[in-house]
Amino acid sequence: MTIQRDGGKVVVHGAILVDNVVELTQQGFTLLDDDHLVVDLSEVTEVDSSAVSMLLEWLRMAQRRDQQLHFKNLPENLASLVQLYGVSDFIPIDTGIRK
Repeated sequence: MTIQRDGGKVVVHGAILVDNVVELTQQGFTLLDDDHLVVDLSEVTEVDSSAVSMLLEWLRMAQRRDQQLHFKNLPENLASLVQLYGVSDFIPIDTGIRK
């Protein structure tokens, strides 16, 4: 699992699980340092419910910093968890063709 910055995009690679979510969340805090960023989740291989918590924590941090943060290419299982927990209205997701 890694997170890489590519201009205005942050790409998350690998699994987001309870075993590594704290480390990933902290990595994200250091990379999410621009006024407007997109987090690309197309390279995420596995998730559990802790992934939803990570997205919400990143959004709280962005709001405190007066930043705009959007997510794209959510894996289907993560999108299902977002719906299941009723937080889809709080998580800005860019829809469209996966890139």
